[in-house]
Amino acid sequence: MPWDENESQPSFILRIFKKKKLTRIEIQDNGPGIDKKTQKKIFEPFFTTKPVGIGTDLGLYISHFIISENHKGKMGVKSSSGKRATFYIDLPIT
Repeated sequence: MPWDENESQPSFILRIFKKKKLTRIEIQDNGPGIDKKTQKKIFEPFFTTKPVGIGTDLGLYISHFIISENHKGKMGVKSSSGKRATFYIDLPIT
């Protein structure tokens, strides 16, 4: 099925490819995007955009920590407000 960014149902695209001496994994959604202010804090422990008491807000922090500390990789996000978000994970090829 072709990608339709105007589709109302949530959808994801998964890409995996080699980039120099890294394996890159990208997960892209068709959601509303993430503004720059939120992107700067998204991997901090307990950061949330949800109401108080909903979740622990450690998922992205823990994922970022495991990828960077345990696997010497990198995790990040590319997005702009109003457009989809793409999270990426770069892992060194050994």
